[in-house]
Amino acid sequence: MKALRPVPRTLLRDRACEAIRHAIVAGEMEPGAVVRDADLAERLGLSRAPVREAFSRLVDEGLLESKPQSYTRVTPVVAADVRDAAAVVGAMHELVTRVAVPRLEEADLDEMRAANERFAAAVHAGDVDGAVRADDELHHVLVRAAGNRAAAATIDRHTPLIRRLERRRFGEGGNCRSAGLHEQLIAACAAGDTEAALRVTAGIWRGLEKLADSD
Repeated sequence: MKALRPVPRTLLRDRACEAIRHAIVAGEMEPGAVVRDADLAERLGLSRAPVREAFSRLVDEGLLESKPQSYTRVTPVVAADVRDAAAVVGAMHELVTRVAVPRLEEADLDEMRAANERFAAAVHAGDVDGAVRADDELHHVLVRAAGNRAAAATIDRHTPLIRRLERRRFGEGGNCRSAGLHEQLIAACAAGDTEAALRVTAGIWRGLEKLADSD
């Protein structure tokens, strides 16, 4: 029984945070919905402590808002907040792209191509979850290659705000980014053309800022 050890509380908090974050971004927990730690703890099969810790992190991320001794609820989708998040995340993606492009190997490019194929197929099929997942996987190749943990953490923190609006737009029949832009990015990376890759990356994130402006 030596292999069985208590699960660290941080892992339970992370599990709770990931599950609640996904429910909010996916729209399963709608803006304005009041959330209670006891209810979510029961649904997740956890104690209330890690759920409360997850609430604190999600408040910091802007997905929940809390009034002490009163309520905790899902925040509305605010265009200005999404625009600000897109500007910050875009800047981080440009930073990692500049560092990553010279480091990419053929296996990395193949991984990006495969992710874009999954992305295009998911968009065609109307599979929001699949499109978002594939998009994350494609861009994560560059984040991983850059190896900048501060940039990666900033991207992780602010991307969920953007995803909420993207998913809603996609569900309304709008576009979920563009496989064509991804192809341009991959081609620039394959050519080792850092400046071209940066231009495409900037274009992707400017598009998301405009998406927020149109909300």
